[in-house]
Amino acid sequence: MTEIPKYDGGSLEDLIKGATDSAKATLSNGHCLREFMSSIDHLEVSERELIVDQAITLLEDFYVHLPMKRAMHAVDPLQRLRLLRRRLKDIESEITFHHEMTEIFTSLRDMHTNYILPSYFARMIAFLPFRVARCFENDEWCYIMAEGMPGFDHQTFRRGTRILYWNGVPIERAIEIAASYHAGSNAEARRSRGVAGLTRRAMNISPPPDEEWVDVGYEGPAGELLEFRCEWIITNLPRETEAALPEDGTELAAAFGIDLEGDTYRRINKLLFGQHVIEEQKRLDSVREEARNQVAARMAASGELESVAAAEETATSNAVEGLKSTMPDVFTASVRTVAGRNYGYLRIATFSVMDDRAFVNECLRLIEHSDMPQDGLIIDVRGNGGGLIWAGERLLQLLTPKTIEPSRVQFISSAPNQQLCTGIAAFSLWAKSLERAMETGAAYSAAFPITPPERCNDIGQRYYGNVVLITDARCYSTTDIFAAGFQDHGIGIVLGVDNNTGAGGANVWTLDLIRRFFKDANMPSPLQALPKDADMRVAIRRTLRVRGEAGTELEDLGVKPDRQYRIRRNDILKEDTDLIAAAASIIREMDEKRPQVMFKPVVSRSGSLLVFSGTTHNLSHLDIFVNQRPLASHEIVDARLEFALPLSPSLLATGAPVDLEMRGYADSELACCRLMHV
Repeated sequence: MTEIPKYDGGSLEDLIKGATDSAKATLSNGHCLREFMSSIDHLEVSERELIVDQAITLLEDFYVHLPMKRAMHAVDPLQRLRLLRRRLKDIESEITFHHEMTEIFTSLRDMHTNYILPSYFARMIAFLPFRVARCFENDEWCYIMAEGMPGFDHQTFRRGTRILYWNGVPIERAIEIAASYHAGSNAEARRSRGVAGLTRRAMNISPPPDEEWVDVGYEGPAGELLEFRCEWIITNLPRETEAALPEDGTELAAAFGIDLEGDTYRRINKLLFGQHVIEEQKRLDSVREEARNQVAARMAASGELESVAAAEETATSNAVEGLKSTMPDVFTASVRTVAGRNYGYLRIATFSVMDDRAFVNECLRLIEHSDMPQDGLIIDVRGNGGGLIWAGERLLQLLTPKTIEPSRVQFISSAPNQQLCTGIAAFSLWAKSLERAMETGAAYSAAFPITPPERCNDIGQRYYGNVVLITDARCYSTTDIFAAGFQDHGIGIVLGVDNNTGAGGANVWTLDLIRRFFKDANMPSPLQALPKDADMRVAIRRTLRVRGEAGTELEDLGVKPDRQYRIRRNDILKEDTDLIAAAASIIREMDEKRPQVMFKPVVSRSGSLLVFSGTTHNLSHLDIFVNQRPLASHEIVDARLEFALPLSPSLLATGAPVDLEMRGYADSELACCRLMHV
C-alpha cells in the first residue's frame, strides 16, 4: 500500500498572527486538548448526585415534550437518570459522567433541552481552523473544505478541496457517526449538526473531543489521496455584546426560543470566519456609547428627559452607509442581480436580541432603504438558531397585508406548572386550564400566544413585493416559529436547502430561570441550584401552528419547504450564486400569478379633512378605516392618489391623532395594507 504523504496544518501562532485585534485576545488564550484537560476542575460524588436528582425533577415536572419524545423516539430518560443515580459511585471519570448526562439529554432529540456543563467546560470551545460543507456535485453528495480562518495556510488543503476521509473513516460514514451525537429531531437536522460538529464543539452542552487531533484525507491537485493532521484548539467562548439569554426572571427572559448549540456555533463562526463583523460591531458599540454620553450630558444641563434608545438608533444609522446594518451580527442586506434584474437579499443570522423594537426597526429600515429593490425580496434564515420569539413573530407583519395570528403555546399539566402560572402574573392566562387539568387529567394546558396579537400587528405591511424565504435544517426555535408563520399566513414561498427545518417548536427556560420565577412568586422551588455553575435547559411550552395548520405541533414535525434546492459548489465558493438564482426564478413565477403591487401613500390632515396623495401600481381600490371603523372605499384611477375625506365631528372634537388603516385591493384580492398615525 502506498504511504499517504502527511502535511502539518497551521499552528495556533499562525492563526493569531492572521487574526484581527478583537480575535487575537480570544485566540491567545488557546490550548491544545491535553493542556486543557490537565487543568479542569472536578465534581464531587455528592455534586453529581445533585445534578442527576435535579435533572429527574426538571424533566418529570416541566418538560413539555416528554410524552411525545417517549412515543416518537422510544426513550425513557427518567429511568436512565435513575439508573445513573444508582451507579454514580462506580463512575470515576469526570468526562464519563458528563458523557452519560449528555447522552441522556441527546436521546430526547430536542435541541432545546440540554444539560449544560460546569463553567470550566461551558466557557470554552473546541475548533479546527477550517469549515466543512456539503454540496451536490455530479449527481452525488460530497464534502469540501468551505473556508479557512485567517492565518490557516496549507499547501494543498485549500478552499474547495474535496474531503474523502476523516480519521481514516470514509467521510459519509464519519458524518453519520458525528450526527448520532447530536439531538436534532429529524435526520436532516442531525446530519447538518454532524457536518458542523466535525470542526467545532460547543463545550457548554457537550464534552470536549475524545481525539487530540484529526487526520483529514482529501483529494490532492492531481486527484491523488493526501492527508494532513490538525490539532484541536481549545479557547474561550467569545462573549457577545448581549447575553444569549437574559439573566433576570422577567417576561422577556421567558420569551426565548433558542438553540444553544446553534447559537454557540454562530459565535464560533464569527470568531473564525467573520472577524470583520466583530470589528464593525465594536465600532458601532463605540458610536452607541458616545450617543449615550451626549444624551446624559444634555439631560444634566437641561433637566429634560430624552430617549437614549432613539439617540442610539439615530447615531448608528448615521454611522453606516448604504445597506450596511447597524446590527452587523444580525442582518446582512444586499442587492443581488440575476438575469439583468435586481432583487433584495436579507440574511438574518439570529433572533437573539434583547430589544424586539430595535430589531424590527432595523429590519424595516433595511427593507425600505432606497437602495433595496421593492419588487422582489429574498430572506435567508439558514443556520439561524432562534432567539427572542417576540422579534420573529413581529417581523411577519412587515411582509403581508394579512392580520398576523401569533403561534400559541402550551404547558404540560403538572402541579409545579400550575403553581408557577398561578403565582406569576405574566403566565396567568394558562393558570385556570392547568387547574382544571388537575381534575380532568388533560395532558396540556390551553394554548395562548407568547407574543400579544396587537404587537404582531402594530406596524403593518411595509414591503409589497413578492418574497421567498430560504430555510435549512439548522433553522430552529424562533426561526422555526418564524418560518411556520411565514408559511401559515401565505406570505410567500419557502425554499428549503433541506427537506425540513430543525423542527424545534418550543419556548425554552433554564433551570435557574424556573427557580427565580418561584422565588418571585414567594413559593418554594422544587429545583435547587447546581454546583460549579452547571445548569440545564428545558422546553417548557410547546408551539402550535395557526390558520390552515392550526393545532399542529412544530416539535419534531418542523416546517417542510414548498420547494427544495440542493446546495452546489458554486453556492459555497461563490456567495450562493445558484441558490439566489433559484430564488429569483421563483419570484418571477410568483409575479405571473400575482403581479407586483406598489403602494406609496402620503396622508396629512388639513382642517377637518384627511388628504391623500402618492402613487400606486396594480391596485384597483382602497378601503379606508379610522380608529378601526370603516370610513370610505375609494376607486383608484390612473394609479394616482389624489383625494380628501372628511373626519367625523366626534373625532375632530378630541383633537387627537387618529389611527389610519388603508387596505389596497387588486380587483377583489387584498394585495397590500398600510397603517399610519395621523
